[in-house]
Order: sequence, then C-alpha cells, then structure tokens
Amino acid sequence: MQTQIIDGKKLRDEILAKVKNEIISLPFQPIFCDVLAGDDPASTQYVRMKARTAEAIGIKFHDVHFPESTSDEDLVQEIKKINNIKNMCGLIIQLPLPEHFEKQKILNAVSPSIDVDCLNIETSNLFYAGQGVFGFPTALACIHILDSLNVNMKGPSTMLGVNKKIVVIGQGMLVGKPVAHILKERGLKVDIITRKTEEEIKKTLIQNADIIISATGQGKLITGDMIKKGVIIIDAGTSESGGGIVGDVDLSSVEGIASFVSPVPGGVGPVTVAMLLSNVLQVAKSKNA
Repeated sequence: MQTQIIDGKKLRDEILAKVKNEIISLPFQPIFCDVLAGDDPASTQYVRMKARTAEAIGIKFHDVHFPESTSDEDLVQEIKKINNIKNMCGLIIQLPLPEHFEKQKILNAVSPSIDVDCLNIETSNLFYAGQGVFGFPTALACIHILDSLNVNMKGPSTMLGVNKKIVVIGQGMLVGKPVAHILKERGLKVDIITRKTEEEIKKTLIQNADIIISATGQGKLITGDMIKKGVIIIDAGTSESGGGIVGDVDLSSVEGIASFVSPVPGGVGPVTVAMLLSNVLQVAKSKNA
C-alpha cells in the first residue's frame, strides 16, 4: 500500500482563496491582531507568518508586542483597548505566554465576539453548548482535512457491519477535546485516549482504529507496528527534536501501512492558520450583517 501524504499547504491555499474573495466583497477592511508578550523566537516567527498570511488575503494586521516585564493588569487593560478598535474582527493571544502571566485571566480579557481562537471561557462554553459562531482553529483544521479525504466516517470498518473506529489521542483544550466534541456532534462514536488510559486498552484502541487523530506533543509516539493497514492518521502534535519540529507520528515507520497521514510540519499547521483567518471572516460578516 502506498501511503498518501496529506498536503496541508494545498488545502490552506484553497481555503484562503475563498476567504480572500469574501474579504474583497466586504465594505470595510477587517483587522486581525495576534498579541505577543515576551521574545520567544518561535512565537515571534509564528506571529510574523500569520501577519503575512492575513495581509496577503486583504485582512489588516494590527501589530502589538509587549515586553515580558508587563504586568497581568497592564496587559489586560491593553487587550481591552484592542477589543474596541473599529473593524477589529479577530484578537488572539500568542501562546505560550511567559510563565509569570496568569494565562486564563489574559485569555478572558479578549472580547468573546472577536475571540477567534475560542480560548475565552465564555467563547469556549458557547462552542460546547452548540451556540458558538466559530470553533477552535486546530480542531477545525483536523476536521477539514478528514472531510477533504471524502471518507465515509459512518461507513463500515474492515469488519463487516461495524462502524469505523475513530480514536482521538489527547484531550487538550486546543485540539483533542474540541475535535472529539465535533465528531460526536456529527453522531460518530469516538474512543478517547488520555494519560490515564490503561496501557493495554490504549494499545488495543490504536491497533483497531480506522481513523486516528493525535494531539499529545509526544514526538514519534505512534509507530508502524502499533497500527493496522489502511488507517488514516491526522497528526496534530508538535514537539522539538534535534533542533526541528516533529509530530506524534513516526512518519517513516507508518509509510506503506497507513492509507493517509498528515505530516509535521506541513499538515495540520497550515490548515489551522487558514481556519483562524476563516474565523476572522465570520466575525467580519456578522459585523456587516
């Protein structure tokens, strides 16, 4: 079996082309802001990349960078000012924040109406109650990638008459928990693996899975000897290794066994940025309604 490597950049470009067309038709230019606190090189690079991508499709980027020495109170006050900028249609806080910040307090300062990362408690609660305008970008990216494969997720597994077995590894707030929720909302049965899952149960679930979505940040956690032939793997995990970024999946060892796999980098990441900016568009459209 030849494993097909999912091209996240191609999917990103398709989404962004549609977003750009809708942005052009708006009577105003939406603004997006990614608040950077501190000088983490990876975060700085990631913010710049999002800024370039936003500007390329007609979204104005509002550049804000606070020193690490900023207090919680001052940062909250500055975020509240950004909330009120005219035509602001998306405001996110670049994570991870420097350790001294009270993360949830900072995230909760973002107005729910423009919280395109869904990390304010209120926005998150609306999402899980089925009342949100948009969802968590990385979770949406995983779902978009699955949908792009045109796989019938309700269809039978390799065992006749048994629905496809979907396994989500990890229950983090950014990916695992929301992606499992979206799948369940579609009426799909999802098995969830967390740190507390017994080793034998974990092994069996992964071995029998038709679709695996992994978001643990444990480098090369999933290897070819753990999976069955034809499995689809969406790798949403990232961790540093040897000066580079690796995913949860040991790509070389699953090739020839998995039918589809998303690489790291180049898979879920680019689609996540597209979904984030698609959320900005949703806010802009609601302001224009």
